[in-house]
Amino acid sequence: MAALVAGGFTVDPPVVLAPMAGITNRAFRRLCREQGAGLYVSEMVTSRALVERHEATLDMVRFDDDESPRSVQLYGVDPVVVSEAVRLVVDEDMADHVDLNFGCPVPKVTRKGGGSALPWKRDLFADIVQGAVRAADGRVPITVKMRKGIDEEHLTFLEAGRVARDAGVAWVALHGRTAAQMYAGTADWSAISRLVDALDGFPVLGNGDIFSAGDALAMVEQTGCAGVVVGRGCLGRPWLFGQLAAAFAGEAIPGDPDLPVVMATFRRHAELLIEAFGEYTGSREIRKHVAWYFKGYSVKRQVRLGLANVGSLDELDRWLAHIDPDQPPDEAVMAAPRGRTGGERPPALPDGWLESPYLDAASAACVREAELSVSGG
Repeated sequence: MAALVAGGFTVDPPVVLAPMAGITNRAFRRLCREQGAGLYVSEMVTSRALVERHEATLDMVRFDDDESPRSVQLYGVDPVVVSEAVRLVVDEDMADHVDLNFGCPVPKVTRKGGGSALPWKRDLFADIVQGAVRAADGRVPITVKMRKGIDEEHLTFLEAGRVARDAGVAWVALHGRTAAQMYAGTADWSAISRLVDALDGFPVLGNGDIFSAGDALAMVEQTGCAGVVVGRGCLGRPWLFGQLAAAFAGEAIPGDPDLPVVMATFRRHAELLIEAFGEYTGSREIRKHVAWYFKGYSVKRQVRLGLANVGSLDELDRWLAHIDPDQPPDEAVMAAPRGRTGGERPPALPDGWLESPYLDAASAACVREAELSVSGG
């Protein structure tokens, strides 16, 4: 499998960690880098908050000294603000790569016309992407991550892909679901294949339902995509990146680790969080990962509750000592999707958003109010 080349760096294997709010902080990115190579993207950062130099947002674009390439994802709905954010990233050497978010399906984002709702407004989408590329001025690569569209009646991915390609982005990544689907059902890999064909040799990355190295190989074979973007599949399983590296190198794919290694990796994750954010915050951050790491294992309810309320590494160690390490996982449970699921639902949109694929006075006013002042999605 050929590597991805973008600007001054190469992504080999062509594997990208998808930005996930509250997950892909610098501690988790380091943990994943320790497992295998790839491009590890930060949590989604709001352009307005970055331009206004909000302290929490600036902390989110801090990278470890040995983290390379440094990758940040920006969210924004105002072409001027997004361009200012990109220029700030470049001028102050904050990152080596900027990804633009047009895939977030969260209601608080789409109801203001942002995220996966935004490509429906063709002129606005073009203005943002073109402005970001101009602001980068070739100094860092710009990429786009998007969904199929708002719903099956309002698909945007083919047109948006062409616009992004012509604007000069390095690649586009497509999640094979609509905003209405959220994370329900199965991803439509055929849409990725259609985009690959439509862009005729331009790099397209595939995203959606990659829970194993075998899934990644199957997606590439079925769609012809140039690489894969991995989100929920690595939750509680950072070793997936090592398996992906082996798969793309044509080597034997390592099996999943046994429970003692899972426990050690979980503890390492906690150590990195505490090192990055201090014991108080780091201990609370590891709590959300308990269910993912121990999915498919027999862990007593009292122990799970204890781990989900830890306040220190010492306390975490005491609870880990109560887990029987000599047990196999429940394979059926392990094979189930991780992270967010749930049923399809009508997306939250501004009033009249779907009446025209171009901005009018009402939708323009709504978009002006959509610049979130906080980051993380």
